[in-house]
Amino acid sequence: MTTDLSHLTPAASQLLAESNANRVRAVLAERWVSYPRAGQILQILNRLVDHPRTTRMPSIAIYGDSGMGKTMIMEKFRREHPPLFDGQAGVERSRVLALQMAGRPGERRLYAQILTALGAPQNPRAAVVELEQVALRLLRAVDVQVLVLDEVHNILAGTFREQRIVLNTLRYLSNELKLSLVCFGVNEAREAISGDVQLARRFEEFPLSRWSADEGFENLVRAIVRNLPLRQPTVLTARAARRILQSTDGVTAKVFRMLNDLAVEAIETGTERITDEAIERWRPATNHESSFA
Repeated sequence: MTTDLSHLTPAASQLLAESNANRVRAVLAERWVSYPRAGQILQILNRLVDHPRTTRMPSIAIYGDSGMGKTMIMEKFRREHPPLFDGQAGVERSRVLALQMAGRPGERRLYAQILTALGAPQNPRAAVVELEQVALRLLRAVDVQVLVLDEVHNILAGTFREQRIVLNTLRYLSNELKLSLVCFGVNEAREAISGDVQLARRFEEFPLSRWSADEGFENLVRAIVRNLPLRQPTVLTARAARRILQSTDGVTAKVFRMLNDLAVEAIETGTERITDEAIERWRPATNHESSFA
């Protein structure tokens, strides 16, 4: 067995002491893999947390097809900014608050989701204005700086009037609390946000396009492979990289799934590396989409 583990990350190299079954479980488990594109977006999001409060806070909209890694980036961002207890004030601070837009959002439902994310009890018979006042008070109390909204394209499920109300509410929250908005969604999310011109002007857009045959894709593949607990280095040819791109349609989730499948095969067969031949033979076992939306 090779003692040179420079082809692996420290976390992956530690897994080599585990049984084959545990290594397979580690490969199939959900995990964060850092690659340049995701790192760039996280760096931009992290700057929002420390941005001074101004009358026009910057906001970010991240669009992309399903499977392009939006949810994984959002979860990583949220994990990096967990709630912290302020002992001096005796309250919990949450600089980042994340929620998923409901299938058919409305003003009442949006405030209810915010209160749920804050762990606050709700009166189902409360008027919208009461929910609004409680939400504003709690958002101020916990010092929310960034409000993250996943599946923002769900705004389009409402009527035109409902869409305008929700967008007006988001603009009002940003103005009143001087907080930044971060919206994640599929490409239709751009249409959803553009329903309010004043709100749309505040957003800087970051599209997550499908991968193409360039250095960025090579960096992604290299990052994934370095996180796979295989004893031997994987060295892929340009032809193999093109095959991965062709087989996955340039979708991040599919790239992860393909390389994970190949890593499991390498562990179970004792090959301990991903070969060009294995890549040529690979076929997806199912059409299941993984959790890198």
